[in-house]
Amino acid sequence: MNDPPKAFHGAVEGVTTSLLDTLRVGVVMFDTDGYVMLWSPTVEEILGWPADAMVGRHYGGYLTDVPVEASSGAPAPHGEIYRAIRENGYWRGNLLVRHRDGHTVEVEARASLLTPPDHKPFILANIVETSRLRAVEQDLAALDALFATSPLGIAVLDTEHRYVRANEALARLNGRTVRETLGRTVHDVLPRAVADTLAQIQSLVLETGRPVVDTVLAAPGGHGWHSVSYGRLTSPDGRVLGVSSTVMDVTERRDAMEKIERARQRLKLLDDIGVALGDLLDVSRIASRLAGALVPRFADYSSVMLYGTVAHGGELPRTGRPAGAPLLQLGAAAKDRGPVVERMLRVGQDIALERGSVFESVLTSAAPHLVMSREELVSASYPGDPRVQTALDLRIHSLTVVPLRARGTVLGLLLLSRAEGRAAFDRDDLALAMELAGRAGISLDNARLYARERESALMLQRSLMPQQVPSPPGVQIAYRYVPGGSHGEAEAEAGGDWFDVIPLAGGRVALVIGDVMGHGLRAAATMGQLRTAVRTLAALDLPPDELLHRVNDLADDLAQGPDEPLMATCVYAVYDPSTRRCTLATAGHVPPLLLTGRGGGWEVAPVEAPPGAPLGVGGVEFESLSLEVEEGAVLVLYTDGLIEHRGEDITEGLDRLMSLLGGLPAQPFLEDVCDRVLGDLDPGAGPAGSAVPPGPVGSVDDVALLLARLGGLPEGSAASWNFPAETRAVRRAREAVRGVLRGWGLEALTDDTVLLVSELVTNSMRHAHGPIGVRMVRGTSLLVEVSDPLPVPPRERTAAPDDEGGRGIRLVARGARRWGTRHGPIGKTVWFELGLP
Repeated sequence: MNDPPKAFHGAVEGVTTSLLDTLRVGVVMFDTDGYVMLWSPTVEEILGWPADAMVGRHYGGYLTDVPVEASSGAPAPHGEIYRAIRENGYWRGNLLVRHRDGHTVEVEARASLLTPPDHKPFILANIVETSRLRAVEQDLAALDALFATSPLGIAVLDTEHRYVRANEALARLNGRTVRETLGRTVHDVLPRAVADTLAQIQSLVLETGRPVVDTVLAAPGGHGWHSVSYGRLTSPDGRVLGVSSTVMDVTERRDAMEKIERARQRLKLLDDIGVALGDLLDVSRIASRLAGALVPRFADYSSVMLYGTVAHGGELPRTGRPAGAPLLQLGAAAKDRGPVVERMLRVGQDIALERGSVFESVLTSAAPHLVMSREELVSASYPGDPRVQTALDLRIHSLTVVPLRARGTVLGLLLLSRAEGRAAFDRDDLALAMELAGRAGISLDNARLYARERESALMLQRSLMPQQVPSPPGVQIAYRYVPGGSHGEAEAEAGGDWFDVIPLAGGRVALVIGDVMGHGLRAAATMGQLRTAVRTLAALDLPPDELLHRVNDLADDLAQGPDEPLMATCVYAVYDPSTRRCTLATAGHVPPLLLTGRGGGWEVAPVEAPPGAPLGVGGVEFESLSLEVEEGAVLVLYTDGLIEHRGEDITEGLDRLMSLLGGLPAQPFLEDVCDRVLGDLDPGAGPAGSAVPPGPVGSVDDVALLLARLGGLPEGSAASWNFPAETRAVRRAREAVRGVLRGWGLEALTDDTVLLVSELVTNSMRHAHGPIGVRMVRGTSLLVEVSDPLPVPPRERTAAPDDEGGRGIRLVARGARRWGTRHGPIGKTVWFELGLP
């Protein structure tokens, strides 16, 4: 008895643990006198006393307290334990036993009296640590409470996927009772589609041990949504026991999330539409962008229809719909394209609305309308309407018609439709469509106002630009002006660029180009004032630097306002065909280019004139540059819009222009050069034909381009002489003039010309006391110039009857078609013109 069987010392190798191992149930055998006959290894683990030390000893010596009866809880002496066993054959209670280390261990004991046949009776007792037993009891109680009270569906399945435990909540979610669930698999309990998915999840969890958390699946029957989670169950020694499952009804959560997501998508659509339309100022592009942005995100087909006056920048309808006024379809988009769709959504077509139709009703009442069925769609217009039939052919079943409004006035309609395979519009969709239409209406009205202002500015600019450009002798002119686009828009916008060609006395010509900073009406008006000032001062025959100086003095008067001073650049050049001399001055403008023939091509070089400061900068001086040009050279004047591009240095654009001009063939046709330059450097430019071509331009800034081929007068068209300031100079001048007029075949002008020359030469001889120059030029008129070193110009005055002089200039003024005075580097020149016979 001192050596218990080997089986009691521990588990046999290869045998797995169980709940008994977890509880550590020990076995002790006593004789009827209380002496230990057997002491199992588990008891040794619980109390620390080895079997060798305990077998043969009385148990009472190790009890530390009076035991407690399990049935009544009252103290019982040690003898009572034996008496109960003898009388009842059984005892149960808690004991406090000394551990070998000295501390006390509370155990729960169960003892039974056993009497084998033909053997002495003995007592067999099982003891368990109370702490471990209470923990297991609490765990089981908690598990029972969880299964019974949890609103979540909870289940435990074995390794064969069979339900071994399930609560009432799970049964309700699955639509089965607990009895109908236990012992069955998900395929026996749930619809096949859901069961297949759950079975795959269970297998995955059993194989990998990785839990699956919050997988949302359709609820059995398709009504609602369930969130399922699975985890693998294993014993302490790692043996797989099955899987645990929790199921939660998340239909409300799912619906709430869907509403949140739907609201987020609506807000994003509103934001995207706002961004898409925010930088547009063209009615057609806004309509097209709006229609395109709504398909397929919000609708399958969309159409934007506007009054024609709105599309072209006119006034809004005052009250209601204008009688019989059709709508113009400016924007359209479709999920699928085809001949039928193209007929229905053809951009640019007029849409006549039938009286009494849904569309006409929305247009006049400004109240949106929602068509929610094919039957209602049929009745939306007159019977047999081909557009309705087209919609039916496209399987459209839902239609939203909302007004496009701005400032309380209806601009047109926004039509949205959905076809088969997509849910019909609801009231929330209608509210969103109204919000979209409201924002689009504001953008469309802004574009309408901008178009009206732009057209006014363009009309003003056209009226202020040269209506016709003269063709002076010895000079060939070609020009272009192209309005710029606004912020990437394809629409033309008036700006401050301008050019001019001004005939001057003596067959000379002024070539002018300038750029007023800014765009719109103010820039165009300032440009007109500046051009007028230049033309007025050009009539005074001022040198280029002096003219720019005087224009700069007018800067305060030409400014748009006290807070917006004038800022403009300009080039003013004067060319004399008789001498092939060009004099120019610049005011902060990009440098002119001069093309001269070299072999079979051109040599291109910038004219290195003193740059000067822009007009409007006070206290600056301007300088002129004079150069003699070869026959047939081309002077290129342009504004910075031709060579300036975003993200690029202006010198790169200038190099590109010079390279392009240098590659032209010899003696090109100037009109072709204009087209080539604008076509290569600014692809959006329109064709040749007028100062303001109708086509749009891709450049942000406007562009002015002026080309002048500079040549001389025909051979024998000019004659000049210099005479000393002495009495015979008058006679010699008369003789020279007669001879030239005779040679030109202009004898009819001899008397008038000789008389006027005599008066001017006599004036110079009396007052200048220096050499006197006489020059005659035959062109479209006869020009005669008399120059002397005296800088003071003559003035016309009325002579008294007894005055010997003072009538010469008055005689010139009356006898000539035009006359005038201009200053030169030294002295002055008095000139007059006579019309040719």
